[in-house]
Amino acid sequence: MTVAALTRPARLRPGDRIAVVSPSGPVPEDRLRDGLAVLRGWGLDPLVMPHALDVHPELPYLAGTDEDRARDLTDAWCDPTVSAVVCARGGYGVQRMVDLLDWPAMRAAGPKVFVGYSDVTALHEAFAVRMGLATLHGPMAGAMTFLKDAATRESLRATLFDPGAVRTLGLPGARPMVPGRARGVTLGGCLALLAADLATPHARRSLRGGLLLLEDVAEEPYRLDRILTQLLRAGRLHGVTGIALGSWEECGPYAEVRATLRDRLAPLGVPIVEQLGFGHGPTNLTVPLGVPALLDADAGTLTLDERALR
Repeated sequence: MTVAALTRPARLRPGDRIAVVSPSGPVPEDRLRDGLAVLRGWGLDPLVMPHALDVHPELPYLAGTDEDRARDLTDAWCDPTVSAVVCARGGYGVQRMVDLLDWPAMRAAGPKVFVGYSDVTALHEAFAVRMGLATLHGPMAGAMTFLKDAATRESLRATLFDPGAVRTLGLPGARPMVPGRARGVTLGGCLALLAADLATPHARRSLRGGLLLLEDVAEEPYRLDRILTQLLRAGRLHGVTGIALGSWEECGPYAEVRATLRDRLAPLGVPIVEQLGFGHGPTNLTVPLGVPALLDADAGTLTLDERALR
């Protein structure tokens, strides 16, 4: 089976209501407050879901119970006044709640914009497989990068409101690890989460025909090696047409990280661009997942064949 282009939701317009959820870890209230101010400055109407600021009473790395986090996301998606759902932060916890979501009800509610990254990678995969929906790998409302970096904010704002203006993605430092050009449908996200999704219910069986985006945080080179080797041994990377690498914040000296990535990925024989500019780094460009695109490793760019949002 070849990775296919997914249904794109409609772009946003000033006045649209967006729901903010915390499907993973807890978000500091002050950071969420500052993120909401940015969204309101764009003319959006943010709706903070009831459990977005919760902290689990016994497991403080979770934003409340699995059931409450799943209920918030389901309710937000099924609310007919909501045009988009934005995550407050990542951390850990999506895999505990993803199977508790009311997928039939969410499918019936129709396509909406969904934004997040990091642990939210598991939700990107679930939306792709269970709903056939294109999503946005981008900054979250309570993320420090969103609050501090103007380029990160502008990339998301333009994608939401004027997606035709951001068809070519990449930062000036992007460069080829393996030269060449490749076409495919974008997919991927946080490397560790993609590996954790293996053999779970409704996980993709093949990435054939996909342009794979990979990034991670706080994984030492030997752990990156282990995760990539697991994916390779499982056959998960067979058939990808190209690879775009983002940031590897707190993963050790970049020379060692780069050597590990090259050792594991270059034998696939596909074009690879590094430091494209998405993920946990100082700038987190918004990249749509589920959209056909051209990866030009030599130019250091990813160019979408069509707008991220209709």
